[in-house]
Amino acid sequence: MTDFAITNARVFDGTDFHNGKAVIVRNGKVDAIVESCDITENINVIDAKNQTLAPGLIDVQVNGGGGVLLNDEPNIDGIRAIMAGHRKYGTTAMLPTLITDHRDKMEAAITAVTDAISQDVPGIVGIHLEGPYLNAERKGVHDANIIRPMEDDAIDLLTRLPNGRILVTMAPEKAAKGTIKKLADRGVLVCAGHTAGTYNHVQAAIAEGMRGFTHLFNAMSPMTHREPGVAGAAMADDSTWCGLIADGYHVHPAVLKVAIHAKAKGKIMLVTDAMPTVGADEKRFVLGGEEIMATDGRCALADGTLAGSDLDMIAAVKNCVEMVGIDLGEALRMASLYPAAFLKLDDVMGHIAPGYQADMILFDDDYNVTRSWIKGVE
Repeated sequence: MTDFAITNARVFDGTDFHNGKAVIVRNGKVDAIVESCDITENINVIDAKNQTLAPGLIDVQVNGGGGVLLNDEPNIDGIRAIMAGHRKYGTTAMLPTLITDHRDKMEAAITAVTDAISQDVPGIVGIHLEGPYLNAERKGVHDANIIRPMEDDAIDLLTRLPNGRILVTMAPEKAAKGTIKKLADRGVLVCAGHTAGTYNHVQAAIAEGMRGFTHLFNAMSPMTHREPGVAGAAMADDSTWCGLIADGYHVHPAVLKVAIHAKAKGKIMLVTDAMPTVGADEKRFVLGGEEIMATDGRCALADGTLAGSDLDMIAAVKNCVEMVGIDLGEALRMASLYPAAFLKLDDVMGHIAPGYQADMILFDDDYNVTRSWIKGVE
């Protein structure tokens, strides 16, 4: 592993911007942030040419990328391809996401992620199982024939990953009392999603240890002035995190702005919900026997039903700045520090600071990611 220094960068350290700084990396970790002019030792120097150097982006909901859907290729090669498809757009850590599927696919995906982590595949920090324990009333493109109640041995399955994080999206109103607590007590991150639950359902789930909400507003009961629903409960609670798809299709920019202002600071995280089209030339794919087409960044069935996204993380950051009016620093935190905190990894990721893992991206004024590093490796 080569030690190096990145000079002449506009460094965003996760808190503040610093112009003209240099970041020194040793043994895969950030060693120091210094003035560029102070780099005098014999070390490999990379000139950032005044581009922005920021913490690597973290995506907790990635169905596919690089032409691969995890459900179709739940193996280590499929995971490598998905990560490669997203890394070019700034993602340096992700949870490959399995959409509702049969038990054998769930087992294969968990095994593949276990292997990826044990083999130190760059950027893989866990798995997201989006289903099958959902409410068919809010199924979206999930297969209603596979959506099912939680099996008696599901908790053993869902806690099988020896290292890394397991995130499970489920409908809290469909879970037996005590189920979420059992999962949370064993380290599983539970989120509400594809749910028709009420405010009271959500409050009970939070009391059991539910940690967040999957793609806020999408596939969940909406907020009204008499029944807050899942969306209202999500924004009202300060202890939980909310994922948001900032592509301008899943959630109107005005509603994105409302959610970001309503939710406690640090509790909104950008996600892509990306499909195989991200990082791939082919913009068509098949899910559950139905063809999905990505057009103008929008993935949908022939009838117009949204089916994941064609969004990447740096585009989500750009959209928050340009469509919503969020300042760049906060948009970057929503894509790095805040998901790191959700994953309980903010002691190693989300900052460019001494001792932190050297997961970093360099991007220009047009949000083109020009270089990236994971654990100090480009």
